[in-house]
Amino acid sequence: MTPDEIGLLRGELEAFAAEVFEPFARKDQRRWGQVYLRGLLTDGRRKSIEPMAARLGADGNRQALANFITTSPWDPAHIRAQLAWRMEVAIRPKAVVFDDTGFLKDGTASACVSRQYTGTAGKVTNCQVGVSLHLASDHASTAVNWRLFLPQTWDPTSPKADPGKVARRAACGIPDDVGHVEKWQLALDMLDETRSWGIEVPLAVADAGYGDCAAFRHGLQVRGLNYVVGISTTMSAQPADAVPVCEPYSGHGRPPVAKYPDPARPVKELVIAAGRKAARPVQWREGSRPGTGRSGVRRMYSRFVALRVRPAGREIRQAADGPELPECWLLAEWPASESEPVQFWLSDLPEDTALTTLVRLAKLRRRIEHDYREMKQALGLSHFEGRTWNGWHHHVTLVSVAHAFCTLQRLARAPKGTAPA
Repeated sequence: MTPDEIGLLRGELEAFAAEVFEPFARKDQRRWGQVYLRGLLTDGRRKSIEPMAARLGADGNRQALANFITTSPWDPAHIRAQLAWRMEVAIRPKAVVFDDTGFLKDGTASACVSRQYTGTAGKVTNCQVGVSLHLASDHASTAVNWRLFLPQTWDPTSPKADPGKVARRAACGIPDDVGHVEKWQLALDMLDETRSWGIEVPLAVADAGYGDCAAFRHGLQVRGLNYVVGISTTMSAQPADAVPVCEPYSGHGRPPVAKYPDPARPVKELVIAAGRKAARPVQWREGSRPGTGRSGVRRMYSRFVALRVRPAGREIRQAADGPELPECWLLAEWPASESEPVQFWLSDLPEDTALTTLVRLAKLRRRIEHDYREMKQALGLSHFEGRTWNGWHHHVTLVSVAHAFCTLQRLARAPKGTAPA
């Protein structure tokens, strides 16, 4: 970049930071927020405080940056709300997407670190886990809310509490009222907070870690959101045309309750029973690799089966109004090269929803994988070396601000009529 281009970019960054950091109560907080943001965006392998300070020249006050992140009493929710308002206008989100990511750790002193499963490593390992909420459209996405997951071993009220971890809560600055909450409930809590900022998006997207939970899906419905969520192959359901029947009443005892005559079947069995001929080809977006089509890039393509089903399970039966289970969409990806379906989703979108719409929304979650990759590889999401609860939330919030700035730059510089990655 030329000196003029660098100067222009820095001016845009300062204007963006001034807008997002407007909630800071003090001038020094706004200053060090901007400095930390530049540190995250500056080239360099590590984005922890010491190497960033070394690269920032005259602004590289390591102690001031450490105090700003770890001990300064600013509320990250205020910055996230400001960021969400700015990005809602830029992205025009079609969905909120929930996911979680692991922060691998060598030691045991950081807040909420424990041996637990994370998809980041694909196994149980020593890590922290952060749950995030993203605003997403077909062309852009950004994280605007975060929660640090507190395992049961860190919760003094849990029967699985670890005395050593509980004893470290005070040193980590974990608030007394923070206990173990399941990830799906953290997602709903973030949704409630984000909506309290005035951000209203009518659809939720998540993977099977959330979609398998009937309470999560019910929580979305209670809040008036439709969903398209991944599910496991073992989830059971009744076909849409199944009808509960009631045995004749003998006149003695409690009258019989209407029940489905056949047991619910795993969703994978229902799709296989529909057969390969039920699969339809769908192209849902342009990829990043060159292609031979009119656009010059390869389009993402596969085959999908969409069935109307009635998900089963105790929680669903208890929430149902009457003996009949509610009907919804079962979507399955069944590539022509595979002998059986490979991925499954559930959606309560209307019955007349087009297959292409179901597929496009189900695949919207891939944007969050792109967000995590950029935040971790380029912006230092997992480089925070502090041990405190507030420090973690401050750091991930500022990484989200840096990522949002990069997203805005891509949107501004993308050729008209194209959708940036």
